[in-house]
Amino acid sequence: MRTKEFLSKLEHDRIVDAIREAESKTSGEIRVYVQRGKLNADPLSFAQKKFHRLRMHKTRERNAVLIFVAPRAHKFAVVGDRAIHEKCGEQFWQRVVDGMRTHFQNEKFSHALVEGIGEIGKLLAAHFPKTAANADELPDDVIER
Repeated sequence: MRTKEFLSKLEHDRIVDAIREAESKTSGEIRVYVQRGKLNADPLSFAQKKFHRLRMHKTRERNAVLIFVAPRAHKFAVVGDRAIHEKCGEQFWQRVVDGMRTHFQNEKFSHALVEGIGEIGKLLAAHFPKTAANADELPDDVIER
């Protein structure tokens, strides 16, 4: 699918609202990145590089998550920082990816992202609850590059 077509089907406001809702209960950070153009690499490796380029590993509690989508390649990945991975392990990430994959295959792109954000938000809230001292460290918008 062409990236432009994918982006036209995304409900950006709904996705941003889901991010804000999830982050209202946690000190964690969630971002969505849509890759324009081709992807000639493993999506997980590429997502990990984007995670670092976006400086998501610099959050105070090392509790940021990136949902990476490459529409033209029909691939996506979810990357969590060290502190989150230590709390949830690989099974959690696989469950989130499996749930999102079904929605992506049915071209319910916004639903896939909103549901994934919701699941990630629940985990973050359980392990990294919001406190008065927490500030929003990263923008909540959908990144399209």
